[in-house]
Parts: sequence; structure tokens; C-alpha cells
Amino acid sequence: MMSSIPKWWQTIRIAWSKHTAYRLNFVLQILGPTLVFFFVKYNLWSAVYSTSPETVIKGYTFQEMIQYHVWALVVGLIAQGHMVVNLSEEIRMGRISAYLIYPFNFWEFHTADFLAFQTMQTLIALITIFLIGLSAFLDVPSFQLILTGMTYCLFVSLFWFTLQYMTGLMGFWLEETWMLRVTLRMIAGFLSGAILPLELYPEKLVTFLDYTPFPYLTYYPIKIFTGQFNQFGQAYLVMGLWCLVFIVINKIIWRKGIKMYTAAGM
Repeated sequence: MMSSIPKWWQTIRIAWSKHTAYRLNFVLQILGPTLVFFFVKYNLWSAVYSTSPETVIKGYTFQEMIQYHVWALVVGLIAQGHMVVNLSEEIRMGRISAYLIYPFNFWEFHTADFLAFQTMQTLIALITIFLIGLSAFLDVPSFQLILTGMTYCLFVSLFWFTLQYMTGLMGFWLEETWMLRVTLRMIAGFLSGAILPLELYPEKLVTFLDYTPFPYLTYYPIKIFTGQFNQFGQAYLVMGLWCLVFIVINKIIWRKGIKMYTAAGM
């Protein structure tokens, strides 16, 4: 295992260099989400609350609703930023043949790439908190809450990676998997509370969602940042179990897919 550490380290370094190679792209990754938040979500909820600034919607004042969506932005950057875009292409084009003879496995390479990406996303999230914290739209919580929330978000990102990895592996059977990725992101966004707080959903639906991983992707991480959720054992247990489920599913898909792999794109 110790002999694998240099391989992991070098792969992470290369992936980091790839993700930060274009400075303008890196700057846009920092400014883009913040600008989108101000131009879309802030204006949207300003219009909703414009008739009466004192309106309370399911327990949320205007300020609380804006803060909810700021944290949804931060959680999305850390926990759901990674997209396995090239994985299915590598399968379709036959490029995974190299990984079959390299001393560094296919999943190890993509996991190392994911770790490099998460390092960058964590930095971007911290800068985002700082930039929005300079305005009146966010009451920056204590360092302990930020650390607790970001630690949990990083754990959630592992689950999100396994989910994305599964969609990529479908490249053994599908020519394109982008529709799966888009559909997955839309479903996750709606059911996780990224679009609307779960308080606005029917109570029975919310009760059902508690048995799924979706609320733990966005809604509960937001509540951790705002200091309104402290059942960390439950959150880690649920996400950990779902993560294990998809790891097993990914192994099954890989074994079945590699048996029919022909490197046709080579």
C-alpha cells in the first residue's frame, strides 16, 4: 500500500495542474457561481417577497431564504461539483485499455482526479463564503460550524462521486451518458432541497425522502452551516450506507462491462 502513495500523489498533482491550467477559467469558477446567485436567485426571491418584505414563507423570512440559497450554493460547490464527464468517453473510445496494463487502476486514477478537483472546489467555496460574507446577505457562522459543515460536505462528495462514477460506467452500454448525468442532477436538485427548502414540500414526501440520500446532499448540510442540525451520527450513517451500496453496484457494473469491452474506438 505504501508503494501506491507516490502514484496517488503524482496523479493528484497532474490532475490539479490540469484543473488550474487556464487562469481565466479558474477565475470564472470563483466568480461565476456568485454572480449567478445574485442575478438569478436573489432577484427571484426579491420578487417573491416584494409585495410584503415582512412575509414569512414556511418559517423563512426574506433574509433567511437568501441565506438558505447562499449555503445551497456553497454546498453545491463542495458536495456536488464533480462530474465524471470523460469517463464514458474513455470507455467508448477504448482509452481504458491503457489502465488495464498500468500499475494504477482505472478507478484509482479517477479517484485521484476527484481528490484534486475537491481540493480546488473547497478553495473556491471558501473564497465564495468570504466574498458573499462581505455583503449583508450572509451571516458568517463560527469557524467550528464552517469546519463541521465543510467536513460533512466533503463526505457527501464521496457519495456524489460514486453516483457520478456509476453513470460514467454506463458507457459500456450507451454511446452517450450526458442525458443520465443531466437527469440525475435535475432529480438531485429537486429532491435534495437545492431549489426549494424541504419545508415547502408535502410532509409525507419529506418523511419518505429521509430514507433516501437526497436530503443529505443539500438540505441537511445547509442546516449544519446554519447551526440547525446536530444529528451528525445519523447523517454520516445514512450517507455512508448509501455510498457502500453504490460502491458495490459500481464493482458489479465494472465486472460485467469489462467482459464485453472490445476497445472498439482504438
